[in-house]
Amino acid sequence: MLLLIQYTLIFASVLVLVALGGCFSEHSGVINIGLEGIMVMGALGGALMMKYLPAGTPALVMILLAILAAVAVGMLFSLLLGVAAIRFSADQTLVGTALNLLGPAAAVVLVRAINMAESADNVSSTVVYGQAKKAFLMNIGRFEFNWFMLIALLVLIASFIVLYKTRFGLRLMACGEHPQAADSVGINVYKMRYAGVLISGALGGLGGLVYITAGVSEWKFENGVAGFGFLALAVMIFGQWKPVNIGLAALLFGLFRALSNVYTGFPALVAMKLPSSLYNMLPYIISLVVLVFVSKKSRAPKAEGIPYDKGQR
Repeated sequence: MLLLIQYTLIFASVLVLVALGGCFSEHSGVINIGLEGIMVMGALGGALMMKYLPAGTPALVMILLAILAAVAVGMLFSLLLGVAAIRFSADQTLVGTALNLLGPAAAVVLVRAINMAESADNVSSTVVYGQAKKAFLMNIGRFEFNWFMLIALLVLIASFIVLYKTRFGLRLMACGEHPQAADSVGINVYKMRYAGVLISGALGGLGGLVYITAGVSEWKFENGVAGFGFLALAVMIFGQWKPVNIGLAALLFGLFRALSNVYTGFPALVAMKLPSSLYNMLPYIISLVVLVFVSKKSRAPKAEGIPYDKGQR
């Protein structure tokens, strides 16, 4: 049971961060389908930082630098969506899909090039960061606490405050609901949408780092992030674009994802003799079922996905 709680919290942390990223982007009026690709690139930035930091680096410095690398790479990659969708009014769904294809492919090419430069015989797409990963972990009795669990909680609280209690958050949501009205009172819609996309990239990149360090000491980037970007979108929709609801939805989806890791520890589940692949599929099946019943009643920001034309009223 303790292991189930541990895995639920770490997977929920990934989903909370990435779903909140999508929430900020869509509240600004830009649909970010490219969270999967952003996660991969953020994970790449964080993994390479952990790999090349010298041995003996203080744990706090290790954590901060890995987070900064993941956030910075995620923001830079999300800027492709921002420029295409905001500057050139491109179809946001198509651009997001392109990012999902580009992210894993670029990560594999870069990692292989780095590995080959270090050793001509090494053509793998794997980054090893075993020693550095220990900085994120702390044992509390038999429970393995990951600092990202606390970070995800703090980001969730901060997101609620920013969206509903600050001028920036209210302006951001205004740009996703009625950008023309926002513009008429002096709000720069383009800047707010860029801000939403960049925040989305930062949280998506951080979520990618959390995912690859959740339980392993190396990551093969050909594996991507196993659809967690799309699962985070389901969490965001199920949570109705509200931080508190997103947090609760992430716990639910995180629980189903955790079952695939620990179901062998529950005799009742083992006795059912279900194939292990079914447990791996469970969160994605649940997401489809949930979206079938929730999507009709969901209330997305009214202007999301619609390019803003300053001359239109």
